[in-house]
Amino acid sequence: MPASHAMSASATVPIEVHLTDDDLHETLREEVAAGLTADPKWLSPKWFYDDRGSELFDEITRLPEYYPTEAERRILARHAAEIAAATGAEVLVELGSGTSDKTRLLLDALVATGVHTFVPFDVSEGILRYAAAVLDDRYPDLGVVGVVGDFERHLDELPTPGCRTVALLGSTIGNLDPEQRACFLATMAEVLEPGEALLLGTDLIKDRPRLLAAYDDPGGVTAAFNRNVLAVLNRELGADFELASFDHEARWNEPQHRIEMWLRSSEAQTVQVADLGLSVDFARGEGVRTELSTKFDRDLVTADVCAAGFRAAGWWTDDPGDFAVSLWRR
Repeated sequence: MPASHAMSASATVPIEVHLTDDDLHETLREEVAAGLTADPKWLSPKWFYDDRGSELFDEITRLPEYYPTEAERRILARHAAEIAAATGAEVLVELGSGTSDKTRLLLDALVATGVHTFVPFDVSEGILRYAAAVLDDRYPDLGVVGVVGDFERHLDELPTPGCRTVALLGSTIGNLDPEQRACFLATMAEVLEPGEALLLGTDLIKDRPRLLAAYDDPGGVTAAFNRNVLAVLNRELGADFELASFDHEARWNEPQHRIEMWLRSSEAQTVQVADLGLSVDFARGEGVRTELSTKFDRDLVTADVCAAGFRAAGWWTDDPGDFAVSLWRR
């Protein structure tokens, strides 16, 4: 399950909890039952991030082949003041906030332009309390209100203490399939008031070898990260996956302009998921899709977001054009 952190939030930082550990475990049960009985099989990438998965992903972000994290960081570092001025926000909400590390580049500029409240929103109460304490200490004049929730279920629980900009960074929107993206954007359009804004980070389409290298590094870190989801199921649901019998595969789906990560069974085998009373047969070479990462260009982002009722308000990229941060006004 999500990573835990020892530090607790400052007593002055309110945390609204709309997703308990029991809720999260029940969601895991429901999604794994649905995914492992589907054709083709799938698992949600949200289950990658237990303590070990979070460590592995942090290692991935520092690999020379994996460009998105640093590309987005460079954009925020260079254009933070311009982005802050364009938002016109009084409140910044960050979905999937994690430790809010990159977001501090924005917050420094946003505080100077009048933002008085920051709302980190994450599924992990532990990591949220840790981040809230750090932010409360760093920005003593900024109100911090943490929200524990799933942005696919709890967007209507966002606090409304002023004109908001909602940020979804890290190209997280690319992990949603087209139907999920349309649903998310439509819900955002319902939740936000006219004049409020959405700030998106999106990975951009580039040559296939470079994309594949970013998701299949020669050192095998991404492969270990991918297999770790099976370790999560073993621990949380009493499954008996043999991690070594599943091979990591990253492939480019050209029609959907997305990278897909798969785990392929190296032999015919049957896996038991004890807590679900589920027996899952795998043929030799059969795969389970664990993540998709859609890549965009400006036209694709514009089409998706404007269809939900937003208008363009800003577009920033790094020098090579690897990544984009864009602002959309409701």
